Amino acid sequence: MKVTVLKTAFAAILLGFSGVINAQTNVGVPSSLAVQADSASYADVADLVVISPLILDANIKNLRKIPPEQAVGVPENLQRMLIEADILALIRGQEGVNPRVRFLLDVPKDAKGKIPKLKKQRLFLLGSPVAGRPGEIRLSRPNALIQWSPANDILVRTITKEAVQLDAPAKIAGITSAFYSAGTVIGEGETQIFLKTVKDQPLSLSVLSRPGEMKLWAVSTAEVIDESATAPAKFTLLWYRLACELPRSIAPDMVETADSGDMARVQADYNYILDSIGPCGRKR
Repeated sequence: MKVTVLKTAFAAILLGFSGVINAQTNVGVPSSLAVQADSASYADVADLVVISPLILDANIKNLRKIPPEQAVGVPENLQRMLIEADILALIRGQEGVNPRVRFLLDVPKDAKGKIPKLKKQRLFLLGSPVAGRPGEIRLSRPNALIQWSPANDILVRTITKEAVQLDAPAKIAGITSAFYSAGTVIGEGETQIFLKTVKDQPLSLSVLSRPGEMKLWAVSTAEVIDESATAPAKFTLLWYRLACELPRSIAPDMVETADSGDMARVQADYNYILDSIGPCGRKR
């Protein structure tokens, strides 16, 4: 397998997840280098998984300092390191991987100019292979590392399982149109909102209002809106796309009506959806 050296790297941010599972943190990773394993979020992990064609469970084996004259452009408070890691498991990757990989990482120094102990740390490495350079990896981002724990292992694998599906929810690019249809009785109506994704997948939202009842909203991933569609479960890839990528409001020119009352209903229903989804939870 051809694996790639990280071209630019800054501080490693080791992620965990406390929104669903209580993460168990590794000892020895200082907060100056890492977002601690019990303070990151589903979105932090999903951000890395969805952009990473290569995901590895690895142990840091060896570290070597890169001399300043070879680390051009690296600030004085960072130390560029060449890191070698032994692979424990290939979680995502089409061509397999070498049993040991290496990459560059810029590690922050403390007040005495020393760097934290990274050797023997178990991490998830998220990146991509580079053709013609076996044994080297390029991280998807300079901080595309996740601290290993039993909880994080479940989380990374669960998100990856969704992300590799052919119909996995793609990044939302915006709203294409929206309209409100009044019902046959006063207070009854339905708002439909159509979204665009970077892969042109069908994606739409609907809100059904009936007098004396709570509003019901749903998301449909079919060309024809599915009447059996429901709201997405929290901490799933579809929920993540909506929570983190929906715009905060609908532009007036996206609403297919000249009636100001209908425009207000559409925006109110859209706000209801946003409130129901809840915050993205991204912490970096």
